[in-house]
Amino acid sequence: MHNFDKKPEYPFEYNDESLKTPKYNGYTTQSLYVTMRDGIKIAADIYKPKRLETNEKIPTILVQTRYWRAYKFRIPFRWFIKEPRKPKVVKIFTIYGFAVVWVDTRGTGASYGTRPYPFSEKEIKDAKDLIDWIINQSWSDGNVMLYGNSYEGVTAELTTSLCHPAIKGAIIKHDPWDFYLHAVFPGGVFNEKFLQYWSSLGKELDQTSGKAVLEMKPYNPTFARIARLAVKSVKPVKSQDKNKSLKDVAKIHKKNNYPIDYFEIVNYRDDEIDNEGTTIEDISIYSKKNLIEKSHIPMYTWGSWQDSTTANATILRFINFSNPQKAIISDWCHRDQNRASPFHSHKAPAEPGKKDQLKELVKFYNDCLKDKIDSEKVLYYYTMGEEKWKKINSWPPPTQEMIKWYLNEDYQLSKNKPKKKSGSDQYIINFESTTGIRNRWYTLLSLPVKYNNRDIEDKKLLVYTSEPLKKSIEITGHPIINFYLRSTHEDGLIQVHFEFIDENEEIHWITDGQLRLIHRKISSESPPYNMITPFHSFKSDDILPIKKDEVAKIRFALYPTSILLKEGYKMRIAIGGADKDSFARYPEEGTPKITLEHNEKYDSHLEIPIIK
Repeated sequence: MHNFDKKPEYPFEYNDESLKTPKYNGYTTQSLYVTMRDGIKIAADIYKPKRLETNEKIPTILVQTRYWRAYKFRIPFRWFIKEPRKPKVVKIFTIYGFAVVWVDTRGTGASYGTRPYPFSEKEIKDAKDLIDWIINQSWSDGNVMLYGNSYEGVTAELTTSLCHPAIKGAIIKHDPWDFYLHAVFPGGVFNEKFLQYWSSLGKELDQTSGKAVLEMKPYNPTFARIARLAVKSVKPVKSQDKNKSLKDVAKIHKKNNYPIDYFEIVNYRDDEIDNEGTTIEDISIYSKKNLIEKSHIPMYTWGSWQDSTTANATILRFINFSNPQKAIISDWCHRDQNRASPFHSHKAPAEPGKKDQLKELVKFYNDCLKDKIDSEKVLYYYTMGEEKWKKINSWPPPTQEMIKWYLNEDYQLSKNKPKKKSGSDQYIINFESTTGIRNRWYTLLSLPVKYNNRDIEDKKLLVYTSEPLKKSIEITGHPIINFYLRSTHEDGLIQVHFEFIDENEEIHWITDGQLRLIHRKISSESPPYNMITPFHSFKSDDILPIKKDEVAKIRFALYPTSILLKEGYKMRIAIGGADKDSFARYPEEGTPKITLEHNEKYDSHLEIPIIK
């Protein structure tokens, strides 16, 4: 167990002397269209500090969203709710001397154009046109910063691939990095419910009306009802005929495509998403590695252990990109507002709070402008339970050791390797099992993370539990599953939940992972980027249906975590083959029965990353 001093390990510098007194108070707003190279008009709101001197020039922060750059509220809500998408972000950035340009990406909000799929080449090139426009404004000092969370984080990161000389730094928060594995097909499993909700929300947002918020009703009914009363539409560009322009763009947006539309044509990593041969791999961030590294733009990246796959994305970016990087992996939800930890309520506020988080980002931008960014990469991660930050310069942590814990008879999880020649457990897949609608995937829809009713859900699963730990252990890294199983069906899904049971016998969820069984082949090909976990290609040529009476080896990684389990806690893995509120059903018909082997020959086990 570590006992670091807070000062060298604590990542945040929001108390820096330079941030004590903001230079400005308040901001002005201007709405306009910026015309792209092909004539498409992009809606933009420009926020500048109030009382900016006539000849004063300041740096600019560019944000590119598909969720409306700003809102038009109904009376009386417009009298007391500010219209920017994120008013606190705009306020903090402007009082510290930055202009903010927040735009609706091509084919969304009040912008013209269409979208064949998210993050198209045209959408990326729009960023160049926007930056060129910014640096030619009278108030611009020629320096541009990039900022974004989630979708906006992706647009910020992809914009670095343009290698535009005006870009001096990028803050990239909670975004996917490998779109196939981190969003659409995690473990080769179609992320059906999230993509349905995300697509239906996007489709309605693109029609510009406030009724789009009703698409949130299935998973956030209270917010949907209140927001419907308040929100009239996306904010129109004031220099235009407001009603006509929104009607025009809504009509054009009807030609858009949405992620859920691709399920019929995409299953594998190498499946094409258009008639031009584009694949999900082609639009993923890692495919731009050479250009992003060439830019040498400093990055400040954030992820969280239980926020979808953003911790994994943060780690992969850290080990694959040579850019100067400060990386953070926290115990927060997707919006950085609340904790996402088994040791805290989902309502507990994130620490530090939003204002201090934003001041921290200002400090990074200022350091970029002053060329004070360290070329050495550093990653800070938060250990849940210990409630401490750790600082490392490489991943995995240098003191990590993978320790095997074996499945044994009587549903025991033990360090003792099975010695009997026979031993197995059978399990009929329960398609009613679920992690609910507050899991790591639903937080992408701006929801808190809360894994309820694990005692009830574990009764639907095949579980193996350890004896109470004899001493406290820190687990940091990717747990690795090594199973040997038989199945009555060629295809299926294996999902593994890693949990602990506290001194009061309450079950707490730590992390999970899943693999579609036809993707179990460990590929001998070179992976598309540096990986530290078992490599499955997820390509059509590598599918491997399970044969009758075959003992199939299943090896894959769970999502990374960092947690301190105290002496007396018990560890548990809960194994299933479905998550009805998240994933597509595999197989589409029939109910598989699996036989999980745990014997001398087939020693199914879990490798746990222990910090020594």
